[in-house]
Amino acid sequence: MDLQTILYDVADNVAHIRLNNPGGANAVTPLFSRELRAAMLEAHIDDEVRAVCVTAEGKVFCAGGDLKLFAAEGERVGRVASDMLTDYHGALYRMNQMPKPVVAGVGGTAGGAGMSLVSAFDLVVASENAKFIMAYTKAGVTPDGTSTYFLARHVGVRRALDLVLNNRMLTAEEAERWGLVNRVVPEGEADDAALAMAAELAAGPGYALGHAKKLVYAGFDSTLPEAGEREAEVFLAASMHPDGLEGIAAFAAKRAPEFNRK
Repeated sequence: MDLQTILYDVADNVAHIRLNNPGGANAVTPLFSRELRAAMLEAHIDDEVRAVCVTAEGKVFCAGGDLKLFAAEGERVGRVASDMLTDYHGALYRMNQMPKPVVAGVGGTAGGAGMSLVSAFDLVVASENAKFIMAYTKAGVTPDGTSTYFLARHVGVRRALDLVLNNRMLTAEEAERWGLVNRVVPEGEADDAALAMAAELAAGPGYALGHAKKLVYAGFDSTLPEAGEREAEVFLAASMHPDGLEGIAAFAAKRAPEFNRK
């Protein structure tokens, strides 16, 4: 793909999406949103991709929406923002719906739509110097980037309100304690740790991991019987899948499984 704000490559069944506009703080712009959507679509449809890793170049993971760009648009800002959010939200919908785990390595600040992006990842590894802030209401606007769906699910409603209304900034340690990130690693190690996690997932049972991801998200909004019926249906399919047959046989034989990576 011919991209300007993102780098995209695939190696060892991992699609690596790297935000690559450090001079612009990897801000969310119309171009960035289109390119992120294209990258997520490519990762989704590529059968060689079994996991996705998202990292960023520079000291800022993603500063959020480019407010200078919005200010320059004047009265056209509504149209520009509408078009941008169609692509940005489309990228996040695609990321959530793909049956492949998405791991992020956050090595710097994530603010506004950048924090919304962090909220939407399946798994997050943050460096100890990372910071997280919503910041929308500081600029007189309201949250976007699907954060009102994901954020409270991770941290709870009252903490989400604190983040949104008071613009409380979280350190990496606080973000881990609150449930926004999964791991905190030393400064400079988030990218490598995230890639290692994605590679381990890519080497695992792809069918089971992808469908387990979908089960967890669907189960959150389901009734108990709905969740149970869905689990039973998917478990039966997984147990008869080649990965399931291999995993069960390997467990019984007390050996390491050899999952099909194709």
